[in-house]
Formats: sequence, structure tokens, C-alpha cells
Amino acid sequence: MVSSQSKHLLIASSEPYTGKTATILGIAHQLQKKGVKLGYGKPIGTCFNPDDGIQDEQDLQFISEILSLSPERVKAPLLFLDEKTITDYLKTSNDYQDTLKEYCDSIEGDLILLEGAGNLTQGKLFNLSVPEIVEKISAEVLLVVKYDGLLIVDQILHAKDVLGDRLLGVLINSIPNDALDHIESDLKPFFQSRGIDILGMLPTDRLLQSVSVRELVSQLNARVLCRENRLDLMVESLTVGAMNVNSALEYFRKGQNMAVVTGSDRTDLQLAALESSTNCLILTGHTPPQQLILARAEDLEIPILMVDCDTLTTVEIIDRAFGKVRLHETIKVECMQNLIEEHFNVDLLLKKLG
Repeated sequence: MVSSQSKHLLIASSEPYTGKTATILGIAHQLQKKGVKLGYGKPIGTCFNPDDGIQDEQDLQFISEILSLSPERVKAPLLFLDEKTITDYLKTSNDYQDTLKEYCDSIEGDLILLEGAGNLTQGKLFNLSVPEIVEKISAEVLLVVKYDGLLIVDQILHAKDVLGDRLLGVLINSIPNDALDHIESDLKPFFQSRGIDILGMLPTDRLLQSVSVRELVSQLNARVLCRENRLDLMVESLTVGAMNVNSALEYFRKGQNMAVVTGSDRTDLQLAALESSTNCLILTGHTPPQQLILARAEDLEIPILMVDCDTLTTVEIIDRAFGKVRLHETIKVECMQNLIEEHFNVDLLLKKLG
């Protein structure tokens, strides 16, 4: 059991995919450098299909490895927010409040970092919404908000209304460079006048919004035709090759670290893509690519994937992946750690935690 001196910091958000896990890994790195002994837990696993349960376990293992946490310092979710759990609860209505206390007390560390669910209300059915968790275990909250223009003002003010003094501060993520000065000069003082500290303002980073070729293979259920050893390449943008080759060349030259989706019979477009800043070539259709394409891709070390779905479906799947994939690439973790070190006030966080 942990001592009564352990503090709990819940990293929460008003909506999914704001970068909570990345924030935890970035802040934890700074705290560990200052000698703080950390623990980690995620009371609610937000999985909605069978694959997510496996991914939640992978998340837990990844965080444990990156932060070098012993088994006593990390805890799997108390429950998974899936259909079966909800249906069973409707029949039994077990009290999770006492179980939550036991869950948190079983994690060792001076400071226990808890990852919240997708928003402030998820888990309400089980009395495990963010406000209920912080009330039960006397936790403080760091709110992570993804920049979305001035719409974030309402999100942050609502969180303050709901959490009161439990809201320790806010980290604003993915801020375009041209909006940083505005937030510093206008929004930050406004929030301070409302008793809300902006602890971090992280500029947009293309790497953090990117997706690995390995993740695309998984999402698309694709076959890797060549360069399986290069699946760690990161893809920053998506381009569809469906035009004539002259237009395509001009189009491809504007892209960086692209995934190019084109028909398996379009050898001209495939060659044009391989000669540009392409990190992955994705072929639709059921015609195998010509040997000269495979040979050129081998030389340039560019993976080629083959998918069974049509171009539109392929594009939709990849679009959903950008910015919404789980943080399983070490290069992204290092990027986030650097951003936190430069743009997050960890000393003020520690001071507010007492």
C-alpha cells in the first residue's frame, strides 16, 4: 500500500485525442529528472471493441517501459468502458467508489499520475467521471486541451466550473505558430483573472500528428510487398494519385513524407511517387505491381503496401489515423519530451502540487 503522503494528479480532457498519454510521458520525464518517484494508473479503459482491450494493455506496457516503472508503480484499468461492462452494470449497479480508492492506494509512488477517460463525463454511470474521481481520492487535475481557435475558451471555463479549485492548470496542445502570441498576450491573462493557470502552450509539431507505416499496415490490414524493415518510417501527409502523370509530378513535389494511394495498375504514377518525398506507397486493386516498381522501391527503401479495399475506403481509414493513433513510437515520445521541457512550467506544477 502507498503511504498517505502520495498525491494524485489526474490528466483529463474535455474531448478525446487531445494528447493525454503524450502529455503524461512528457511531464513524467521532467518529474523523474527532479527525483519524483512516480506511479501510473488509468481507472477507465476506454475501449469499444475487442481490439481496444489489447491496445490498452500495449499502452500500459509501453508507458511502463518508457518510464521504467516497476510492477508496483503501474496499474491496469479498473474497468473497460465497453458494451458488456455497461450491460452488466445496469443489472448489478456495483459501487465502484470504494474499489477506486483501493485501486489508487495500491499504486506506489510519491506522485501518482492518473489518465482520465475521453472527456469529463465518461464513467458517470459507474460514479467514475472526472469530478467524482477527484472528489473521492482528493486528486488535482491537469486539463489537456487541443487548440481549436477560441472554442477552447468555453471548454476551459466549463472545466473550471465543474472542477473548481481541483483544476490545477491547463496545457494547450497543437497550437499553430501564428496563434502563440495571441494566447500569450490575450488568453493567458484572461484565464489568470479567472483563477486558471496555463501551465503549458505546445506548438503544433508535424511529427506528433504523423502516423507510422507500421500503424497504417495494421489499420488497413495491408500486405507488405517490400521493405518490411522500414515500417518505422513516419507519414505526415496523404496524397491520392488519380490524375495524369504530369499533374501528379507537380502535386507530389509539394508533399513531404507522404503516403501515396494509387491504383495497382498505374505504373506511371507509382514511379512518380517513388521519385518524390514518399515514405509509403499504398496500392489498391488486385493487380500485382510490376517488378520494376518493386525493384525501385527496394533501392529507395520505400515500403509498398497492398490493400483489398477501394481507394475511397483506404483514404477514409488513413484520414482517421492521423492524429488519433496511440503513442507507440519512441521518436514521438522524444519529441513530446522536448516540447514539454521547452514549453511547460513543471516547477509551477510542483509548487501547486505542494
